[in-house]
Amino acid sequence: MPRPKKPRFVSAYPVIAAFVPQGVAVAGEIFMSVEELESIRLSDFEHLDQETAANMMEVSRHTYGRILANARSIEAEALVTGKALKIGGGTYEFRGMGGRRCRRGGRRHERR
Repeated sequence: MPRPKKPRFVSAYPVIAAFVPQGVAVAGEIFMSVEELESIRLSDFEHLDQETAANMMEVSRHTYGRILANARSIEAEALVTGKALKIGGGTYEFRGMGGRRCRRGGRRHERR
């Protein structure tokens, strides 16, 4: 039996749950977890280095690098092939009001 995944910390649940190409036929769907989106947000939108971003998500820098590489691969596949990108699921936690932790999770959909 594999070891359970340690939850990763995210700032908030994403407001947008999907991106769908317009003007072309959708070639399928691809799924990205919430923590993968958070890794893209921290590195590419907030311009943080991997060590700082890994500390924010409370994972090792090596684990963060793997999450980010997988997220970029999913993002590239959606853009190049015209697939709809759906965001949700994963193993993550975020801090609620008063410093309380809220645990979220869900079954991650496989790539198609």
